[in-house]
This record gives sequence, C-alpha cells and structure tokens, in this order.
Amino acid sequence: MAELAALEDPKARKVNEKHGDDHGVNLGKLRALAKRLKTQQELARRLWETDDTAAKLLATLVCRPKAFERDELDAMLRAARTPKVHDWLVNYVVKKSSHAEELRVAWSADSDPVVASAGWALTTERVAKKPEGLDLVELLDVIEAEMKDAPDRLQWAMNSCLAQIGISHAEHRARALDIGERLEVLKDYPTPPNCTSPFAPIWITEMVRRQHNE
Repeated sequence: MAELAALEDPKARKVNEKHGDDHGVNLGKLRALAKRLKTQQELARRLWETDDTAAKLLATLVCRPKAFERDELDAMLRAARTPKVHDWLVNYVVKKSSHAEELRVAWSADSDPVVASAGWALTTERVAKKPEGLDLVELLDVIEAEMKDAPDRLQWAMNSCLAQIGISHAEHRARALDIGERLEVLKDYPTPPNCTSPFAPIWITEMVRRQHNE
C-alpha cells in the first residue's frame, strides 16, 4: 500500500477523475509492479478488500482468475464501482474464469445497469470468439429496442456488442449498420486523432476495411 501511495501522481488523478476513476497511479507503473509481484492469490484478495482503487486494480493483475468462486466474482463485480476497476475485473479476471458463461447470463438480466453492462461485455467477447449458441438476431432486437435510452455504461457495452456483431458476422452487418445509423448512439463522441470512433457504423466499417487489407 505504501508503494502504491508513492506512485500517486496528482496530474494522473486529475485525468482519471474526469473518467470517474478515483486514483492517481500511472497504469504503466502499476503493471510494472504487478509484473514484479507475479501471481499471488492471497495478496490479491487482501488488496481487493481495501477501499483503494489502485489496490483493486493491482489485485486484478496478480490474482489467479480460476481460483475465485462464482458468488465471489459476483460480489466483487457489485463492489467494483469505478469504471476502470469494473473493466479490469471483467476483462482480466471474469473472462478467464470457469464461471464466465454463467455470470454472463445472470448479469445480462440484472436490474442494475452497471452489472448488466458486465453481462454485455462478456456477450461481446462471445460474439467475437465463440458465437455458437448465441441468438444474434435476438441480441440485435434487444439492442435496437433498449440501447438508445440505456444508462451510459450499459449503453456503451450494448454499442460495443452491436459493433462486434457487425464486424464479425457479415450476414448481420447490414442490420447492425442500420441500427447504428438510426439510433445515432455515440455519433458525436469526441474521438482523438488516429483513434476509431465508437459510433457503430464508423467502427464497423473501419474494422472490416482493416480485415480486408490484412
């Protein structure tokens, strides 16, 4: 904890707080610390139990994802209230656990939009890597009906799923593009130079173009 405190940078905190993250640790330095610590499950649990965002982020990097029980991961997600902790927990821990599919189904139907967004993030992963058994038409139906008015975090996750369906599944691409054009979600999102816009029609078109150019 003392080492994490020493990495605190007021400028980094200012930038992070704009995104809802209450820590000031440079993520490159945090990753370097995790690399040095290597996998330590007990340390990860103790770091997670602190109320410190940087410590929770470090916990996701040094834990053993398959060591967590389903209910433990569910409780951890509900305690992960800053966006970065939530994202790292889903991407670095839950996706690698044997409970990912069960949690995907449960979280997608959760009434808490932040929890539901985790379910959608896991669905996007399946759309890209293991779509067998998913009803992509039904997913597009839900996105079409609910994405426009969804709270920010949930809307972002649904939009990512929409884009992934359009990118990975040519047979659904025209509909995915049409939904994106009509709903206009994230159409005006400020995008830095050399980055792809999260507006689904632009995102889909650009990623498909890159695939064809490879």
